[in-house]
Amino acid sequence: MPGYMIHLAVGTVYSKNNKIEDLKSFNKGIIDPDLLGGDKQKTHYGLDSAHPGLNKYINSNGMQDSYQEGYFLHLLTDYLFYNKFLTTFSTDIYDDYDRLNLKIKEKYKIKIPEEVQDVVKFKEGRLTVLEEEKLYKFIESVGKINVRDIISKRDIDYEREIQQLNLEI
Repeated sequence: MPGYMIHLAVGTVYSKNNKIEDLKSFNKGIIDPDLLGGDKQKTHYGLDSAHPGLNKYINSNGMQDSYQEGYFLHLLTDYLFYNKFLTTFSTDIYDDYDRLNLKIKEKYKIKIPEEVQDVVKFKEGRLTVLEEEKLYKFIESVGKINVRDIISKRDIDYEREIQQLNLEI
């Protein structure tokens, strides 16, 4: 799963590109799938973070409010991160998140929500898995997607629709 700061950065870019009714609820939706803990199959409506059930989420919840929009954007970000962005997985990625958190926080002017302040860590050091500039391109590219446009299409396979997105990364 992308770290909280990556999710919050995507949400920040997204909210600048799309009118969000309730930013506080939206940001809660952005972090809740990972914050709720427990079974990733339940919180991500699929096999795991890399394979979230986008169709299942929409069919179960719809897109009625800002919280649900944020939650769906979290699932979409997970899917795209693992299936379009990340080329190699290593547990070293978690150290990279910690090494990038301060830079992401400053670049996107993120106020870390109280719920995750104790789990967002800041480290120094060299990145081993992620490339900083490529990650910023990913954040910007995903933040430009309008999930409402995708969800407004009736009777489609949302996962297939998302697979066909051209990200600029």
